[in-house]
Amino acid sequence: MLSRAFLSLVDRLPLPSVRVQRIIAFVVIVTQGGISVTGAIVRVTASGLGCPTWPQCFPGSFTPVGVSEVPVLHQAVEFGNRMLTFAVVLTAAAIVLAVIRARRRREVVVYAWLMPAGTVLQAGVGGITVLTGLLWWTVAVHLIISMLMVWLATLLFHKIGEADDGVSVPSVPAPLRWLTVLSAVLLTGVLVAGTMVTGAGPHAGDADVARLEVEIVTLVHLHAELLVGYLALLVGLTFGVYAVSPSGATAVKKRLHILIALVVAQASVGIVQYFTDVPAALVAVHVAGAAACTAATAAVWSASRHRESIPAPDAENVRPEHVR
Repeated sequence: MLSRAFLSLVDRLPLPSVRVQRIIAFVVIVTQGGISVTGAIVRVTASGLGCPTWPQCFPGSFTPVGVSEVPVLHQAVEFGNRMLTFAVVLTAAAIVLAVIRARRRREVVVYAWLMPAGTVLQAGVGGITVLTGLLWWTVAVHLIISMLMVWLATLLFHKIGEADDGVSVPSVPAPLRWLTVLSAVLLTGVLVAGTMVTGAGPHAGDADVARLEVEIVTLVHLHAELLVGYLALLVGLTFGVYAVSPSGATAVKKRLHILIALVVAQASVGIVQYFTDVPAALVAVHVAGAAACTAATAAVWSASRHRESIPAPDAENVRPEHVR
C-alpha cells in the first residue's frame, strides 16, 4: 500500500531526461567527495569536537551554543560539516526519485538506492566517531566509506548514461578488466595506508585525541610504496589497452590518461606534504585528490564494459510461426 502511494507520488513529478539524471548523478559524486574534504577541514582545524554530542550539537540543541569551553570557530566548522550532510541527503533522494520516475532498469535503481543507504551508514559512523572522542580508526573508517560512496556514485553516473535495453559487452579483454580490478584493490590499500598515516600524524581533529602508536615514517613509506605499485599497474594497463585495441576502447584510454595525471598530481602533493611537515591546507587538497582518484578509477572500470542495444527484428523477415 505504501509503495503504491509512493509510486503514485513519483508519477506526478516531471519526467527527467537522461541529461538531467546525469547532472543529478554528477552532483551526487561531488557531494559524496565534498563531505570528505570538509571532514578533513574539521580535522586540521582541530574542530572534531566542536559539536561534542551527536546527533545534537550540544545537549538540548542541534545548533551551536555560545559556551566558553568550545571556541566559536570549532563549533562553526564542525556544524558546517554536519550541514553538508543535508546536501548529500537531498541529492541522494533526488537521484532515487529521478531514476524511478524515468522507469530506468533495475540495476540503475539499485545503485541509486545505495546513495541514501550509504548516507545512513555514514551518519551512524559519524556518530560513533564523535561519541568515541575521535578515535583514529573511527575517523579512518569514516573516510573509507566516503571513498566507497564516491566509487558507487561514479558507477551510477556511468550506468545512467547507458541505454536500458540491450546487453553488456566488454570493451577490453577479460585479463585487462582483471587488471582494473587489481588497480582498485591497490587503491584501497593506498587509501587505508593513508588513513593510518593520518592516524599517526599531527592532525587529530582535537588536541586531546589518542593517536596511532606507530612510527609515522614507516607508515609514510608503506603508503608511498603502495601508491607506486598502483601507478605502475595503471601504466601497464594503459600499454595493455593500446596493445590489444590500438583503434578501439577510446573511452578507456581517455580515462586512463586522466587517472594517471591525477595520481601523479596526488603523489606530488604527498611529497610536498612530507617535506613541509604536513601543512593543514594540503591535507584537504590531498583528501580531494583521493576522492578524484577514486572516481577516476571507477570511471576506468565502468568504461571497460558498455551496453549495446539489441536491434529490433525486421518485421518483413519475421515468419508467422515466430509471432505469438
